[in-house]
Amino acid sequence: MPRDEDPQDDLTVSPPKSWAAGVPAVAHAMEYALSQTSPRRTAVTLLNLNQVKGFDCPGCAWPDPKKRHKNEYCENGAKHIADEATTRRVTREFFAEHPVAELDQKSDYWLNQQGRLTEPMVKRPGATHYEPISWDDAFDVIAEELRALASPDEAMFYTSGRLNNEAAFLLQLFSRAYGTNNLPDCSNMCHESSGSALMETIGVGKGTVSLDDLHDADLVLVVGQNPGTNHPRMLTALEHTKHNGGKVVAVNPLPEAGLKRFKNPQKPSGVVGRGTAIADQFLQIRIGGDLALFQMLNRLLLEAEDDAPGTVLDHDFIARDTDGFEAFAAHVRGTDWDEVLEATGLAREEIEELRDRIVASDKIIVCWAMGLTQHKHGVPTIREIVNLLLLTGSLGRPGTGVCPVRGHSNVQGDRTMGIWERVPQWFLDALGEEFGFTPPTRHGFDSVNGVRAMRDGRASVFVGVAGNFVRAMSDSLVTEEALRRCRLTVQISTKLNRSHTVCGETALILPTLGRSDRDVQATGEQFVTVEDSMSEVKATRGRFSPASPHLLSEVAIISRLARRTLGEGGSIPWEEFETDYSLVRERIARVVPGFEDFDQRVAKGAGFRLVNPVNEGVYNTESGKAQFSCNDFAMLRAPEGHLVLQSLRSHDQWNTIPYALNDRYRGIHNARRIVMVNPDDLTDLGLEDQSLVDIVGVWDDGVERRAEGFRVVAYPTSRGSAASYYPETNVLVPLDSVADISNTPTSKGVVVRLEPVAE
Repeated sequence: MPRDEDPQDDLTVSPPKSWAAGVPAVAHAMEYALSQTSPRRTAVTLLNLNQVKGFDCPGCAWPDPKKRHKNEYCENGAKHIADEATTRRVTREFFAEHPVAELDQKSDYWLNQQGRLTEPMVKRPGATHYEPISWDDAFDVIAEELRALASPDEAMFYTSGRLNNEAAFLLQLFSRAYGTNNLPDCSNMCHESSGSALMETIGVGKGTVSLDDLHDADLVLVVGQNPGTNHPRMLTALEHTKHNGGKVVAVNPLPEAGLKRFKNPQKPSGVVGRGTAIADQFLQIRIGGDLALFQMLNRLLLEAEDDAPGTVLDHDFIARDTDGFEAFAAHVRGTDWDEVLEATGLAREEIEELRDRIVASDKIIVCWAMGLTQHKHGVPTIREIVNLLLLTGSLGRPGTGVCPVRGHSNVQGDRTMGIWERVPQWFLDALGEEFGFTPPTRHGFDSVNGVRAMRDGRASVFVGVAGNFVRAMSDSLVTEEALRRCRLTVQISTKLNRSHTVCGETALILPTLGRSDRDVQATGEQFVTVEDSMSEVKATRGRFSPASPHLLSEVAIISRLARRTLGEGGSIPWEEFETDYSLVRERIARVVPGFEDFDQRVAKGAGFRLVNPVNEGVYNTESGKAQFSCNDFAMLRAPEGHLVLQSLRSHDQWNTIPYALNDRYRGIHNARRIVMVNPDDLTDLGLEDQSLVDIVGVWDDGVERRAEGFRVVAYPTSRGSAASYYPETNVLVPLDSVADISNTPTSKGVVVRLEPVAE
């Protein structure tokens, strides 16, 4: 396929797969890798991926086992690192050939396939093309614009989870030394509901489990999550759970192949055998019904305790470690069966079967991802999950706990390093004491409020460090218009994406090193660190020569920008930080709890795990105990003739970037503009399979939001539910439709109608 063409959009559909991975996963990974680079480079890349002396996979935040396989990666991780290690290049000649308006009409796939960025580029006011600019001049442009703002709060510094700990720490330090807490990040769009719920209920916004806990659990609930596509190495952990006698229950609107059966390609049984059946029970829940399900489960646990006192609830744990039990119990006993069955679409017998599994289990873990967090009631849903774990004493013990799974390499580490618009006062105090300045205390903009600020003229400079903000955010048209209203937009990136084509009056593209690139500074070769979903902190070291001699590391870019903006001198040694990253880690160790002797500990090899206070019996809540909560649910009802839509990834996709137009496990090929609908719903709607429709978002704000030209695919979704890919459907989610408390866009609960289109 020529690199300047999209694959042909020619939908074909086959039956969904009943298992994941196996030999086809290896073959597809190798096929994509070899389309990007040479066999030798592919081999070096994969043999260093997730190894102690190698580089951490940028694809997801799944932890590495203590004993690592020489092929410690999954299909999508292999594709992602091959995508970064590509030998394709985007040069100044490319930008001279393609005006920005033309690039803006290209697909996400096409933009990504052009290759690695090679030198700084600028689009000046009124210009039609990007043109080369020196690094010094680029920093001058940014610094002059920042210094000219009436207030530091008119600037925003956005990050995605690709950023490493050292660069994240320096970015938040620069932002606060400059004078603003405007540090929106990808957590705002994806995981904020988890942090909000967990901070309130157990006092820490992270998961409490390790890989060993998953292996040893009696029961693992996987809720609103598709590990087979989004973090496939989790299937290996669940395989361990099953082989150790544990049970797995999947709760999801779609039957996903990875949760049915896993053929581990690193084992003979995964190559020539049947592999391992994963889910012992599958509850095909209606979109948005999870809160109702967990409330009924908690009612049933209380009733089971009534019937057999002292055998179901962990009374010692409840009395010693929790607060609010009586109010919670009185509230949840009022949960109504008819309302729950309507909200969940499940049979009573299915819910009671899960209740029996919980009662029979001593060690319980609940895992979840964006299928829970991106709902209006995402925070109360996660609080209700915590209620279940508190009832059974499944917190703080081996084989138990909460497991929010992050889908991006260092999204958790960024937050630990202070990338948060509402960072607690103790962090600001420690930062100010360490560096001799007074950080701002006013809360900054998160991602949603940042778009509002740009739209309304309250912010005019946007600096994006990694990521693809334009395509990741909700309400695509509003987001794009907000960015275009800025005086300056800056994107620090490895590859071309849509955020480079949606420009402010002046726009800069600053190319940076990738995770697989060697980083050599004045004091020698450097390494950086990341934190995974289970609080393991580890080093990552690139192996390849950079894609261009003109690239700078993210640490170098931030350090030079800070020097140019804040001026030379002062109490922050930016120049030293750029030349020796160990000096950054020394400062992190003095500011961030748990990072004592950071540089020495992480340099030893496998890294270390941050202590979770919950596992030490410490709850940093108002009561000093784990908090039961009372949560109300309002069923998400679609009017007659409408459906509730969730957005999701295809299997050949990483975050906002598709690697191909296929979704192999779901049996969808050569198309992305599709919407999956239950066959019975298609009949009720009078639609034919593979007919052409527009998806129209239905909201009460009077604005019509339309995603045009989608093919309907008959698919075994839950009744009343539909599914389609993002970022194509982000246009349907209003900026103001957000989760209560967390302000996360409600991308998993969109009421839509399907309008037939004449062909």
